[in-house]
Amino acid sequence: MSAHPHQVSGSLTDDELRTLDAHWRAANYLSVGQIYLMSNPLLTEPLRPEHVKPRLLGHWGTSPGLNLVYTHLNRLIRSRGLEALCIWGPGHGGPAVVANSWLEGSYTEIYPDVTRDAAGMARLFRQFSFPGGVPSHVAPETPGSLHEGGELGYSLSHAYGAAFDNPDLLVTCVIGDGEAETGPLAASWHSNKFLDPVHDGAVLPILHLNGYKIANPTVLSRLPEAELDDLLRGYGHEPIHVTGDEPAAVHRAMARAMDAAADRIAGIQRAARQEGVTERPRWPMIVLRTPKGWTGPAEVDGLPVEGTWRAHQVPLSAVRDNPDHLRQLEEWLLSYRPQELFDEHGAPRPDVLTCVPDGARRLGSTPHANGGLLARELPLPPLERYAVQVDKPGATLHEPTRVLGNLLEDVMRATADRRDFRLVGPDETASNRLQAVYAASGKAWQAGTLEVDEHLDRHGRVMEILSEHTCQGWLEGYLLTGRQGLFSCYEAFVHIVDSMVNQHIKWLRVTRRLPWRAPIASLNYLLTSHVWRQDHNGFSHQDPGFVDHILNKSPEAVRVYLPPDANTLLSVADHALRSKDYVNVIVAGKQPCFDWLTMDQAKAHCARGAGIWEWAGTETGDREPDVVLACAGDVPTLEVLAAAQLLRNHLPELAVRVVNVVDIARLLPSEEHPHGMTDFEYNGLFTPDKPVVFAYHGYPWLIHRLAYRRTGHQHLHVRGYKEMGTTTTPFDMVVRNDLDRYRLVMDVIDRVPGLAVRAAAVRQEMEDARLRHQAYIREHGVDLPEVADWTWEG
Repeated sequence: MSAHPHQVSGSLTDDELRTLDAHWRAANYLSVGQIYLMSNPLLTEPLRPEHVKPRLLGHWGTSPGLNLVYTHLNRLIRSRGLEALCIWGPGHGGPAVVANSWLEGSYTEIYPDVTRDAAGMARLFRQFSFPGGVPSHVAPETPGSLHEGGELGYSLSHAYGAAFDNPDLLVTCVIGDGEAETGPLAASWHSNKFLDPVHDGAVLPILHLNGYKIANPTVLSRLPEAELDDLLRGYGHEPIHVTGDEPAAVHRAMARAMDAAADRIAGIQRAARQEGVTERPRWPMIVLRTPKGWTGPAEVDGLPVEGTWRAHQVPLSAVRDNPDHLRQLEEWLLSYRPQELFDEHGAPRPDVLTCVPDGARRLGSTPHANGGLLARELPLPPLERYAVQVDKPGATLHEPTRVLGNLLEDVMRATADRRDFRLVGPDETASNRLQAVYAASGKAWQAGTLEVDEHLDRHGRVMEILSEHTCQGWLEGYLLTGRQGLFSCYEAFVHIVDSMVNQHIKWLRVTRRLPWRAPIASLNYLLTSHVWRQDHNGFSHQDPGFVDHILNKSPEAVRVYLPPDANTLLSVADHALRSKDYVNVIVAGKQPCFDWLTMDQAKAHCARGAGIWEWAGTETGDREPDVVLACAGDVPTLEVLAAAQLLRNHLPELAVRVVNVVDIARLLPSEEHPHGMTDFEYNGLFTPDKPVVFAYHGYPWLIHRLAYRRTGHQHLHVRGYKEMGTTTTPFDMVVRNDLDRYRLVMDVIDRVPGLAVRAAAVRQEMEDARLRHQAYIREHGVDLPEVADWTWEG
C-alpha cells in the first residue's frame, strides 16, 4: 500500500483484526450459502445433494472483495460516526450485499420472515436467485441499494449524483475492473471536476481489480502499476493501493487505506469550508487488488479457479451429480469455521457484529438509499406568473423553452438554500433557451477558469458535461437520494442513454411493488432542438425515436408529452415536476412558435391529454365531421392548422374536426396504459368510421401501433418523420416527409368519399404549391413567403 504518511490515522489492533476477519468470513459463508444451499444452512449434518439447489445461479468471483469493502466500511462508519452510502458497481455481487445486510439486521427489519437465526438463514439461502425469490444482482429489493447491478458502467456517476448537495455524506463506490472498461464509466471519472467540497459530499472510488471479466482479463488489471497510477492521477485522484491474498495482511492494509482516505477527505473539506481554499483538490481513491473468487476452491477438476476467470460465477457447477464437487463445497463452507461465527440458533455471534454501526448508519438502513424518505415537495410558483398572453389563437409567437426557462429560474432561486434541485444537460442549457436559470445559479465547475468564461460557479447547480451518460447518471443518483431535477437534451442525442433509462424504468417498476421503498421524484426529460427544427444541422441531428423507445416500457412508469405551444409546455412541465416515480418525456420546440391556448385553456387541455379544438375546425351543429385532422407536436400542430385553414377557404362546406394530442399515451386502450382512452372516448373523439389524417411529430408507425386495436384504425392515416432528412429549410423538412399542409389537404381529398372528383382542382393547386416550394427554396434558400409569413386567420 502506498499513502502519504501524514494521512494515516493508525493501524488495527490484534483484537480489531480478529473481529473484522470474523465479520468478513461470516459474509463470505453467507454469500456461498446463497449461491448453493436450499437447506442445512449451518451444516449441522453432512452435506447431501438434496441440500443443494437444482439450478446454481449467482456470481461468486467479486463477492469476497465486496465483503471486504463492506466490512471495512462498517469499521470506518462506526469509528468515525460517518454518514455513508455505498454504490456497488459489480452488481453481480448480489449475494455479498444481501449477506451483509442480513448480518447487520437491516434485512430482517425490512423482511421480518428472514430472521437472524437458522430458519431465517435457510430462507435467505433458498430465496436467492430462486423462483419467487430475489434477483442475483444488487437490486431494488436489496436494502441499502440505489444502483441496479445488471448493467455495468453507471456506478461512479450515480455516486456523484448522490453526493451532490449532500455535504455530510460519504459515498463509497466500488468499481469492478470489467465495469471500468465501459464508456459511461470512463467519462464519469471527470465528475470530480464538478464536485463542490463546500456544498457536496465526498466520493471515494474503490477500483476493485480482481483481474478478470467473464472469460477475459481486464485491461486495468494488466497495466503496470505506474501506468495505472498515471491514468488515475490524470483523472484527478491520488491512488492508495491495497494488494494481497493473505487475509490478515490485506485487512491491515485496507484499514490503513480507509483511514488514509477518510483523513484526506476530511482535510479537503475542512480547507474548503473553513479556510476558504478554492483550488481543485486531488481526491483520494483506493485500488484494491485481491484474487477473483478469493478463499474459494483453488482448483476444480484439475483446473485453476481462484484468481482466474473460472471463479466468476459458480466455481463448482455439478455439486448434485459429482461427489467430488459436493465434497469440495462442504470443505469450502467449513473453511470459514461457521461454528465460530454463528451460535447454536444460527444468530451471528457478538464478535461478528463488533464492527457494525448502529441504526440508520448501517449501510442497509441509510435513508439516502431510500431517497423518498428524504424528499420534499418542490416549491413551484403559480404558472400564471409565466404564462404568455393569448387574446386569440395564432396571433403571437414565443419560444416555448425560453418561457419555461423563466419558471426554472425561479425554481432554482426558491431552492437556493435547500439545494435539492439541479438542471443537467450536455452543454446545451443556453442552446435550448433555458439560460434564464443562470440568474439564479451558475454552472458547476471546479477546474480552471479564464476571463472569457461565462456563468461558471464553484457552487453552481446547473450541470453541463458533454456526456449524456454522465448527465443521466448524475441525475439518477440525485433523484434516488431524494432530490429533484430536469435533464435538457437535444432530441436526437438523448438516444445515447437508451439503455440507462431502461434500467431506471425497471428500477421504478420494481420499487412500486416494495412498500418499504418511498416514492422518488420523477426523471424528467425536456427534449428540444427537435427533428423539425434541425434543418440547419442536418440529417445527423434528426431523430425523434426516443419516444418510441420509452413507450415500449412499463406503462405504469412512463409518460410522453408533446405540448404544442408555450402555455401547454408550462402546464406539462409543472405536472412532471410535481410527479413521483415516473419517467416523463417532454418534447417541445425552442424556436418561435405560435401561441394557441390561454393558460386556463392549456391547463384544461393538458388535463384531458387530447381534445377537440373547436375554434380550429368547421364542425357546426349536430353534424358529424367529414374528416378528423389530428396532430401531436408543435410543428405538426402548425401544419394541421394551416391545412384546416386551406380547407376552410377552398372547401368551406367540408366539416373538419381538429384534434390535438398532448399526452401520446392517451391513444392506447385504457386497459393497456393508465392514461389510455376507453373505446367510447376514442370513438367520440376520432369517430369510429370517418377518415382521420394524423400529423405526428415522430415516426408515423408509432401511432398505428398505439391505435391498432381501435374500431376506426382502418380509417387512420398518419404522417410523420420517415428518415427523409438533410440540411435544408424548415418547411422543406415537413415537405420531404409529407407532413406539410399541402400534403395534408391532399390526404383529406383522397380519403373523404366524393372529394376526389369534386375537389380535383383544389388537389392540383396543392400539388402545384409543393412544386413551387421546391423551385423557390433552390433559388432563394428560404421558404415561400406564404409559408414564412403565414398567420392564423381565425
